[in-house]
Amino acid sequence: MKNLDLIPIPTTARRSSLTMGLVWLTMVTSFPAVLIGFEWHRQGISLSQVVICSIMSCLILLAYAVPASQLGARTGLGFCALSRVVFGRWGTLLITANLLWIFIVSYGMTAVLMAEAVESFLHLDISILWMSVGCAFLMAFNNLFGFSGVANFARFFAAPALIAWVGYTFFKAAVAPAALSTLAPDPQSIPHPRSIMYALTTTSSFIIGFAVWGNEMDYWRFSKVGSLRAALPLAAALLIGLVVFPVAGWLVAHSSGITDSAAATSFMNSYSFGGLAIVGLIVLFAAYFASNDSNLFGTSAAIKSLWSIKPRLAVSLLALCGAITAAFLSTTDSIKALEVIAALNCVVMPTPTVIMLTEWFLRSKVFPRSMDFSDVPDFSDLPAFRLAFHWPALIALLSGLTVGIATSGLISSLEYLHIGICPLQAWLTSMVVYAILRKRNHSAETKHYIKGCSRSPKSAAPTRTISDPSSTAIS
Repeated sequence: MKNLDLIPIPTTARRSSLTMGLVWLTMVTSFPAVLIGFEWHRQGISLSQVVICSIMSCLILLAYAVPASQLGARTGLGFCALSRVVFGRWGTLLITANLLWIFIVSYGMTAVLMAEAVESFLHLDISILWMSVGCAFLMAFNNLFGFSGVANFARFFAAPALIAWVGYTFFKAAVAPAALSTLAPDPQSIPHPRSIMYALTTTSSFIIGFAVWGNEMDYWRFSKVGSLRAALPLAAALLIGLVVFPVAGWLVAHSSGITDSAAATSFMNSYSFGGLAIVGLIVLFAAYFASNDSNLFGTSAAIKSLWSIKPRLAVSLLALCGAITAAFLSTTDSIKALEVIAALNCVVMPTPTVIMLTEWFLRSKVFPRSMDFSDVPDFSDLPAFRLAFHWPALIALLSGLTVGIATSGLISSLEYLHIGICPLQAWLTSMVVYAILRKRNHSAETKHYIKGCSRSPKSAAPTRTISDPSSTAIS
């Protein structure tokens, strides 16, 4: 029986722009985006730099996310299904493995953040390790009901709670910053002001890495077709989650002098909720649970694309992996670990999608053929490579990953390369390399085909046209 995750979602089952926007709001909006504002203030990044760099990063995200969403909406297919068409067997295994490990790590990290919030608010005499493990299992509940469970939790509970909380906090901090605390920041503790390039390099890696998913198609395949239908909710979600949230955190840090993440969490509870811990926990519960809903949904889709496994069993096994990961991460510095995960995520996950988008563009604008991605082969029937585009896709992927990781600042010996916007550099590298190799290969196949036809004038009519020598790579 055909895997349902490899079959296009019918138009009758698509969701509205409002539903998709609220789902996406919970995917890019979370409390760590407020905490990062505290960290940027500690590093000496000014308020104007936070605003400018956040907006620039969000524009880059929109330039990527709108086409990625339409790739899912127009084909009705998800990330792993489309990867089979473009990358072949080995490429599919590589990018699926990357999705699994980075999403499981993100899932475990989110469980740790939820556990730290519980400890900070309620001061329970329970270790962070065991609370993290418990949260990891609880956070799997909504996924037992598929995408409907994820979407309904987001639009009816998580998104309204997040909007109300951060909207209130932001305007309170912006209008009456003096009311934050009687503590004034110590001028001696504020580092030397940073350059705009330093601020852009630092903030863009987090913002893009925190908000980009790479497998946007897994979610937007449930959306109705239309660039504007996607652009408006995406822009609204990014504005709230990646501009308002960090600015709110920066304003609170500037007025209170607090930079430690645990102290910031506790202070935000007192400032936003008047010390009512239960209210703060409900809001954070909505944010973190909704974020892990999306993490687990994408990971489950990846697992089911490779193996025939019951959805609830897949969710249970992945929740176990997330709990084990949370146990290991519970001893780390949460914010630092989150920055590392974001820096890796913004390179590892979107780069394959950029290559898929390049193939989509080439088919629709350069090569005279339709954009038919609907015929997704079973994994057992999938060849390792095909001359048309599988090996160029893998080379382009490895090139993009190399450039992105080398310029991310994660490798200390390559710190001198830590310049610019590392995800953008990775995406452009993969796009250019793939376009060059794909066009060159297409031209070579066209010449080979024409030569073969000229030698066999009486042979039967070919099953493909001269203008489309790579058509058998899809069918």
